[in-house]
Amino acid sequence: MSLRSGFVSIIGRPNAGKSTLINALVGEKVAIVTAKPQTTRTRINGILEVAAVKGKHPAAQIVFVDTPGVHKPGSSLDKRMMQEVHDALETRDAVLLIVDATRRLDLPEPEIAEEDTAQQGAAKPGGHTSRRESEDAFVFQLLRKLDCPVFLLINKIDLIERAKLLPLIQKLSSLYEFAEVIPISARKRDGLDRLLSKLIEVLPKGERYFPKDQFTDQPERFLVAELIRERILVETGEEVPYASAVVVERFEEPEAGAKKPVTRISAVIYCERAGQKAILIGKGGSKLKAIGTAARKEIESLLGTRVFLELHVIVKENWRESRGFVESLDWRRQLEDLGAKEDDTTRER
Repeated sequence: MSLRSGFVSIIGRPNAGKSTLINALVGEKVAIVTAKPQTTRTRINGILEVAAVKGKHPAAQIVFVDTPGVHKPGSSLDKRMMQEVHDALETRDAVLLIVDATRRLDLPEPEIAEEDTAQQGAAKPGGHTSRRESEDAFVFQLLRKLDCPVFLLINKIDLIERAKLLPLIQKLSSLYEFAEVIPISARKRDGLDRLLSKLIEVLPKGERYFPKDQFTDQPERFLVAELIRERILVETGEEVPYASAVVVERFEEPEAGAKKPVTRISAVIYCERAGQKAILIGKGGSKLKAIGTAARKEIESLLGTRVFLELHVIVKENWRESRGFVESLDWRRQLEDLGAKEDDTTRER
């Protein structure tokens, strides 16, 4: 049987379970996961190699694309995150819309869902927004621009009464013609085998995009930055997690043949105000130490070496409103900048 391959973008509201799903599908931690909304800030590719099953499906390579939670953008960071969603929807062979079955949805009526997109942005007299302007409705606006198979995944079915599932499926199915509707529990991997079989059916025949043993295209230094940011999300509260960004400035791999290999990493945590810096550092440096210790254990598991980790906190006021700084956080941009620096160093020699 010939190989099937393609890109499958995962979209949904914040905290719907997109990152949990991609990690479960790929079998590796390619995306950080926390209980806080908008944990994911950029597109993340997770690559799954599926062996052929005689009589069921051919071999396949599926590139799952995790995306930030769909929301109406406010800051430059929000706009960048939504641009990542739009970019993921432009280059895809199928789309997975994941919905949290435990959350109350603010959905449009079926007849409203079919109106012109421009009309959907209309406000009620007096300046009050209508139901059709909800962020749940905004997700369906994105779907109507697609010309590929869209699967509806009802997630967290292990946390709701089964009697509530069918009405939810009927309601959502009335708003869009989905290729498949599959109830799942990403956390428990329930329904994922069926999802993979159905996905392979709609993917085109083609060649592999990545080597068979590769599970993500993200560089290690970006994964490291994300693991540090994950600990910030877990260890701090209120506005601090959302006002924090992490950049790895130094990443020194172990010397070849070292008996006890050590990876040396220096990273900067950016925040927006002095008060946030004080929280991140903590009394006597206790909070920063806790973040560093927990992150280091995760990084050592990722890299397979001991890790020496240095963390510094820098205040960069209102960085979320700085388009240039927000764009500099993208790992693709960072790789380009690193390549340019290496070229300059080579020319100087």
